[in-house]
Amino acid sequence: MPVDPGFLPVDPLVADLLARCDFPPAGTAVTCALSGGPDSSAMAALAVAAGLTVNAVHVDHGLRARSSDDADTAQSIAASLGISCRVVRVELSDGPNLEARARSARRAAIGPAALTGHTADDQAETVLLALFRGSGATGLAGIRHGPTKPIIRLRRTDTHRLCKQLGLPIVHDESNDNPRFRRNRVRHELLPLADQIFDRDVSVLIERAANLLRDDDVLLEELADTVDPTDAVAIAAAPLPLARRALRRWLTNDGYPPSAATLERVLSVARGEAVACDLAGGRRVHRSAQRLWLSH
Repeated sequence: MPVDPGFLPVDPLVADLLARCDFPPAGTAVTCALSGGPDSSAMAALAVAAGLTVNAVHVDHGLRARSSDDADTAQSIAASLGISCRVVRVELSDGPNLEARARSARRAAIGPAALTGHTADDQAETVLLALFRGSGATGLAGIRHGPTKPIIRLRRTDTHRLCKQLGLPIVHDESNDNPRFRRNRVRHELLPLADQIFDRDVSVLIERAANLLRDDDVLLEELADTVDPTDAVAIAAAPLPLARRALRRWLTNDGYPPSAATLERVLSVARGEAVACDLAGGRRVHRSAQRLWLSH
């Protein structure tokens, strides 16, 4: 049964959830990623309730035998909300880095400005994964708040409750239960255990820490803007956190930042402790006339 869009804004649950969302002004045209799961479905419903002109995109990765059924469900959800849904099929094969490759393919299909249904629970998982990779403040700041993450302050319990109340036929992606993927183990094993150990909902604490680190990260990025990464004297004299950030920005290649070990080698060149150093991908940094030069 279709949801009456006129009913959505006056529904008490919808009003409560919208107060915690960051949607653009009513009348704005947006693209919503719609997997058919509860998070993206709730986001689409709330976008409609916020008065946006919504177009949905469902990405079929073709990795599961019933993936076409998910596409049908996503289109059914969109129809019940009175919005359009375009299905994009991408070719992916199983193998290493499947999650990262699927994420890249999905982002390419929906576009960088599309809204995604990341929640506060996704935030907690992302921060823990970054922690165990040894990330600094930028990684531990987690998912950035902004116009493409309108429901980042909602919980999964909120999105499930809304979908149930609206009678949306949501999809259950069994790959989200597969312990092969580290995020699933963080979600189903680590976070529940942490809740038990600390006798509270630790996701709230993790989100709070990420918000504090994000503020620090923004300030440090602004300060790092004042440091010329090619000025060896300035890099050597700058406070270490700013020098690292300036160099990281300069040396990031195709979206991949240099490792901490690489930054230390470049800092040695800036200080005059080494003449040059090699970087990944066949690149090299050397010092000449008090400047740092990057060559391929």
